Amino acid sequence: MMLSKAIRYSNIHLKLGQKQIFSGFNLTINAGEKILLNAPSGSGKSSLVRLLLGFQKPDSGEIFLDDKALEKNTRHSIRSQCCYVSQDVDLPEQNVWSLLEHIFSFKVNHEHDLNKEDVITSFNALNLETEILEKNVKDLSGGERQRLGLSICFLLDRPVWLLDEVTSGLDPALKESVRNIIINSPKTVIIISHDEIWDHENIRKVRWD
Repeated sequence: MMLSKAIRYSNIHLKLGQKQIFSGFNLTINAGEKILLNAPSGSGKSSLVRLLLGFQKPDSGEIFLDDKALEKNTRHSIRSQCCYVSQDVDLPEQNVWSLLEHIFSFKVNHEHDLNKEDVITSFNALNLETEILEKNVKDLSGGERQRLGLSICFLLDRPVWLLDEVTSGLDPALKESVRNIIINSPKTVIIISHDEIWDHENIRKVRWD
């Protein structure tokens, strides 16, 4: 199991078009901490995730994963330690098991073996039927795709999880199960969600205007 990582946004300034998103923004997330980005719509929650992944660049300021600054020559290394799961879970339309084999064939994932028993254990935790391994991704419901995305995240075992509205298509019992898995994991987790299920004492709310 990989260790969790601390994340630090230091004096971030970001302007998109004519809108100033961040002006001197600072945030420290401790290793293993779970936080909920609880700011208003349009305030830059998704931008914080994109900045960490290096898909967006701040006008000024620095971002650190542990003590490693996000720069051109560290971007790939930092990105490889994060697992991002979005609301839409945009996955290729192919057989689910083939998709898993494809993902685990990437060089960055070579240290993890694709073990069918581990996959089934992960599926069971998310109440996913193992029969979907033989289905095409395009034939899965929205909720099944969300849980498949989460399962892939769990199996890759990266130290940082970035979860963007991942419970929107789930029923209340499944939402609670997913939340409990997240809370009890050793990972550093950033959650973007309007779902009240994340209002929990073990999840720190981070809000700005």
